[in-house]
Amino acid sequence: MARRLDARPSGRNLYDAATTALIGALIILVFATFDDYAISNDEEVQHRYGELIIRYYRSGFTDESLFGFDNLYLYGGLFDVVAVLASSILPFEVYHIRHVMCGLIGVGGIAATAMTARLVAGPRTGALAAALLAVFGLWYGGMFNHTKDIPFATGMMAASYVLLRAMRDLPRPPCRHVVLFGLFLGMTLAQRATGLLLLGYVVIAILLQMPSAGGPTLRQRLRHACESLIAFAPAVLIGYLIMIAFWPWASLQLLNPIHAIFAFAHFHYKIRTIFAGQVYFMDAVPRWYIPTYVLIKLPPIMLIGAALTFLFASVPQVTRWFGIEVRRREIALLACTVLLPLCLQVIAHGPAFTGMRHFIFVVPPLAVIGAFGLDTALSALASWRRVAAASAGALTVAFLAWDAATLVRLHPHQYLVYNALVGGMQGAAGRYDTDYWGNIIPEAVDSLQAHLDGAEDDPYWPSKHPYTIAVCGERMAFEKEKRPGMQWTRDWERADFFIAPTHMKCDLAIPGTVIARIVRLGVPIGVVKDIRAHRLETIARRPSSRRTP
Repeated sequence: MARRLDARPSGRNLYDAATTALIGALIILVFATFDDYAISNDEEVQHRYGELIIRYYRSGFTDESLFGFDNLYLYGGLFDVVAVLASSILPFEVYHIRHVMCGLIGVGGIAATAMTARLVAGPRTGALAAALLAVFGLWYGGMFNHTKDIPFATGMMAASYVLLRAMRDLPRPPCRHVVLFGLFLGMTLAQRATGLLLLGYVVIAILLQMPSAGGPTLRQRLRHACESLIAFAPAVLIGYLIMIAFWPWASLQLLNPIHAIFAFAHFHYKIRTIFAGQVYFMDAVPRWYIPTYVLIKLPPIMLIGAALTFLFASVPQVTRWFGIEVRRREIALLACTVLLPLCLQVIAHGPAFTGMRHFIFVVPPLAVIGAFGLDTALSALASWRRVAAASAGALTVAFLAWDAATLVRLHPHQYLVYNALVGGMQGAAGRYDTDYWGNIIPEAVDSLQAHLDGAEDDPYWPSKHPYTIAVCGERMAFEKEKRPGMQWTRDWERADFFIAPTHMKCDLAIPGTVIARIVRLGVPIGVVKDIRAHRLETIARRPSSRRTP
């Protein structure tokens, strides 16, 4: 008997309860741990951009300083504007507000992923999808300070969910679905111009429906497609209005969002990244840079599930043999949301850096696809041998538990995780991107303070002297964590101590005595060095500047 995949499962069951419990636990974790994460490299300028957008409106559109603020005008400022407004109301530190906001949005992305998977294949698939995304280190770790990438990815997943629902009612989708799609379209475009991909997904959804809708003739099918496109016109208008509200530059010219995409494709900043042990500038990375990072970052259980989905969707005999129903059009649409951006990146050979951070939005639909494959495999095994299905289910839970335990051991550096394809973190260290955010700074400052507290007699300075600290990272992150008696300096050669992540060998920039290491999973990811002795030796070796009488 074929397993029926109810499009709108009624009632609540054990899997729905598990999903709800997971979402609740994640919300608690956000509030319990948000302060463990450092201020990322981009947060200060992004927050400033939000302030400039608000200043632009308050000045009656006369203060145009935001259009000359580096390249930030090429991005929407939705998150940053909301964060600035929230910080003017709430009595909390601004970066605490940003981290909590981003964390909660990340949890919302997990919820949207679960809802999408549940829509496609039922409650168990929804629970699996939520778990797969929650144990993905780049998503969970990024939830607290990837304040551009996580909100964008969440909006893309939420819009895809609504599009799947609307797809079933073409050419006349319910008004609420059209409005919701427009809202999420606007929210994604108000973060990044890449949200224009959603319009392409609408076209793909209509094309996938054409073979079985509209009638037997080509003319009837084309009419069905045209009516479907017209039905989404209000959503485009809603999205456009939201976009220009939080992205003033987009309102200056109609095609500016498209110009932004082409501008991104030609970024040539002197930003370096590391790939397979070789250092590249961002505009010279290999064509397969992003797809490779996707393969080596994702949890193995998600990759296995995605491979199973491909098998079930492409070989109908397998599903018929086990009596399994597969909604191939919906799986195809989700597959397009993963493959289309990656293929465009490979074909266009655009610039890239910091691993797959800018492509994290392909992971939520990939979690849905992976969950579908795992769930369908469990159903197939259950129709054959219940013992086999129970064993496979236990193995799946074990994989998820192992990934969750790994994230606990990495805390708060979950975004550094790599899978077994490159030998985990130990295999990736020195060969791929690690702590590019400088997330080690809070722990490094704690370690430095512990060292100073343990040194009864400082041979170099009296204890009341403010120690100067050089940091391979952003000043704001250090200023937030520094203790009394610590002072940031940009003069590395004259500093007393040096804090640096091991990413891109920044820890080797200055010789000195290592007084503390930040280590995760046996891999050093950051160091604290006492460089005073080295500085004095360097001064002593310099030729004397005194004149001979």
